Amino acid sequence: MDTQRLRRVLILFAALLLCAEASAGLRVRVQRSPLAGFQYHEGPALWDQLRTGDRLELVREADNPHDGRAIAVYWQGHKLGYLPRAENDAVSSAMDQGHRLDARIGRLREERNPWLRLEVEVFVVPQ
Repeated sequence: MDTQRLRRVLILFAALLLCAEASAGLRVRVQRSPLAGFQYHEGPALWDQLRTGDRLELVREADNPHDGRAIAVYWQGHKLGYLPRAENDAVSSAMDQGHRLDARIGRLREERNPWLRLEVEVFVVPQ
């Protein structure tokens, strides 16, 4: 089983598990990844306002000409970048199937390499 297919299976399993545990209010982290394209969007200008744990909005961009599974990441209405193309298959599949996801800033680092500056955490939450 390839990595992308395994991720899809795991996220769906996590969603089923959460449905069973909804009364306990559990959520399961299904992805932690760097933010792609940080340097090309509003992230650098907002850097001093961003905090670890801040809520992020995931927006599916199925019509994106560069990636049909694209998921843009927003903070308070400002586009910060994208989930990496190599890691967005499971999350895009979950979004397309109507699963509820929650995203947060997992880590912020003062790094010259923009790929290392911000990590995004994605969780499946009970519906």
